Amino acid sequence: MTDPDCLFCKIVAGDIPAEIVHTGERTVAFRDINPQAPLHVLVVPRDHEPNAAATAAADASTFAEIATTARAVAGAEGYDDYRLVFNTGAGAQQTVFHTHCHVIAGRDLTWPPG
Repeated sequence: MTDPDCLFCKIVAGDIPAEIVHTGERTVAFRDINPQAPLHVLVVPRDHEPNAAATAAADASTFAEIATTARAVAGAEGYDDYRLVFNTGAGAQQTVFHTHCHVIAGRDLTWPPG
């Protein structure tokens, strides 16, 4: 399932350019256009769901592939320590309503975040 108006669906389809760093059966990973760390990649499912909770409910195997893709991307760039972030809903600062996981590494990360 795709949404013709969704930015990330367009990237997955190849209609909008992005720096793709990994592709999987159910996921695509690409560099964030506004990186917040030396490594800042977004892992998105190929199928459109509006947020992480919806993806987990719809297809646990896709959600699992998001996590394994994130690990693969971080490892390929030489990082064992990294942060995964899912913003779910406008109140959590989600701005693109297609599930995406931020993979962030390469700088000191504080807690609590922003």
